[in-house]
Amino acid sequence: MTRQDELAANLASVQARITNPDVTLIVVTKTYPVSDVETLKALGVTHFGENRNEEGIDKSAIVDATWHYQGEIQSRKLRDIARWADVIHSLDNASHITKLDAVADRIIEVFLQLSLDGDPNRGGVGESELPELAELVLSSKHLHLMGLMCVPPVSSTPQTAFSQISDIHHRFIARYPGSASLSAGMSADFEIAVEFGATHIRVGSSILGSRTAR
Repeated sequence: MTRQDELAANLASVQARITNPDVTLIVVTKTYPVSDVETLKALGVTHFGENRNEEGIDKSAIVDATWHYQGEIQSRKLRDIARWADVIHSLDNASHITKLDAVADRIIEVFLQLSLDGDPNRGGVGESELPELAELVLSSKHLHLMGLMCVPPVSSTPQTAFSQISDIHHRFIARYPGSASLSAGMSADFEIAVEFGATHIRVGSSILGSRTAR
């Protein structure tokens, strides 16, 4: 089986498991070569995600697509990220929002990262902190608030975590009706995330294969 055949079969398998046709599939290509991105683009994928700024810079220069940044944000790299990322999923800091707006020269779609457990090593803020960040985004010139992003804590079952995320997201939408998107769900749990209202899923290994094997 060629690499193209492998990617095509994996992609078709994932797409068949997405029960809502309106869900946006973001293929996470971190650590994989740009040749894989080019193959997936030829297979019809239009959204790609990166966790590393350097990889995003290199791959986005070669493959014309909608590029998503979902990694940890460092203030000193925001100017670079703003040049290539069309969507940023991991905003959780007021100063980063202010700086991103200042360095951007085009509209960038953003998600605020929600944390369910407050783990500082995983990023995100609690529900009570979301309005402050949302108001900053809404008052900015270059940022468009899409909604919330969340990675469930490893200590929770997917059903429990996504139910909680969904409840918080619905309260957020009630306050910010134009921010109805929810970025949640990865290879191991995206089907459950979609059941609980995820509009954007970030899938890597189910399509590209195990990173540990490469």
